[in-house]
Amino acid sequence: MSIITISRGSYSHGKEVAETVAQKLGYECVARDVLLEASKEFNIPEIKLLHALKDAPSILDRFTYGKEKYIAYIQTAILKHLQKDNVVYHGFAGHFFVDGGVSHVLKVRIIADLEDRIRLVMARDNVNRQAAIHHLKEIDAQRHKWSHSLYGIDTWDPSLYDLVIHIKHITVEDAAKIIIDAVNLPGFQKTEASQQAIDDLATAAVVKAALVAIHPAIEVSAKGGEINISTSAPESREQELVGRMKDAAMRIEGVKNVQIHVSPITPYVRGR
Repeated sequence: MSIITISRGSYSHGKEVAETVAQKLGYECVARDVLLEASKEFNIPEIKLLHALKDAPSILDRFTYGKEKYIAYIQTAILKHLQKDNVVYHGFAGHFFVDGGVSHVLKVRIIADLEDRIRLVMARDNVNRQAAIHHLKEIDAQRHKWSHSLYGIDTWDPSLYDLVIHIKHITVEDAAKIIIDAVNLPGFQKTEASQQAIDDLATAAVVKAALVAIHPAIEVSAKGGEINISTSAPESREQELVGRMKDAAMRIEGVKNVQIHVSPITPYVRGR
């Protein structure tokens, strides 16, 4: 029982690879479904969640934390699926949310030649070569800005993945076979410790999603129901925020205890 995340550039056959792997393994295949689920659960229009995934953060977002709120909702929806095992998640952002300690996840990157991608855009979208190149450059630049702004990483960095597969001489069917062979290796099988690790990630995500409306600038970690929250706030608001956040977090299923660490923000005084 394992998890497979497939990161893919646009027009790289990654969707076809993911669907083929899921069908052959009998796994759930998840992609845009999580946006619909998050939209319903948190009463946020799906288009806003889609922009949060696709658009690079704006200057306004850095002050309002709008993107961080939506990402917290999407992360919660994704991790709820990954907790269940036997799932292939494909699309942007999946591998960002499964970090250290979760050994039963195979992280895959699917790439394709630029010329092949150009031909695919021209055929699918019925546009000329120049328009196809412009479209691909725009999408690739947007995704690079997004990952770098929020996570400080480059999605093209091969060290982020267990497998990088180039769809050219390797076909979609070949790629699916390689992935299936890899995920059956002993190192990608679920253990009690790795399941606990993803359960903790999911709990932390649920807590953060519940608290971002109260105070968006927070970091949350969880371990066996013990929740640690780090944030910053003016001293005048610390007691109020701690009380509200602790009360909201303790209502969440599986939460046993909450510790909140607040770094004081010194008010800015003009003329100093």
